[in-house]
Amino acid sequence: MKKIEAVIRPEKLEELKDALKKGNINGITVDQVMGCGQQHGWTEHYRGSEIMVNFLPKVEVKVIVDDSKVQEVINLIIDTVKTGEVGDGKIFVSDVSECIRIRTGEKGLDAL
Repeated sequence: MKKIEAVIRPEKLEELKDALKKGNINGITVDQVMGCGQQHGWTEHYRGSEIMVNFLPKVEVKVIVDDSKVQEVINLIIDTVKTGEVGDGKIFVSDVSECIRIRTGEKGLDAL
């Protein structure tokens, strides 16, 4: 199993949710996060002082999938959220050693 974490633009969340549902990918977790990458933020003026705002609002979407679906989900995310502009986000893939459904005690892929 793999965990796919995608940090994306907030305005792309609904599109991604719909695309994942159409792709029969269930069980996502969404967090509102702040971060900066190549965008480096922007400069604002507040009461005559220049302020560098370098943390931008982003959304982090987490999905756990079987190894066989990893590339499919990555492609789906890219095709859905890509604008071609700086700030489109990043995708991280990591191993998941175990998954346990609390309600039933099911383990592994059965718990997904």
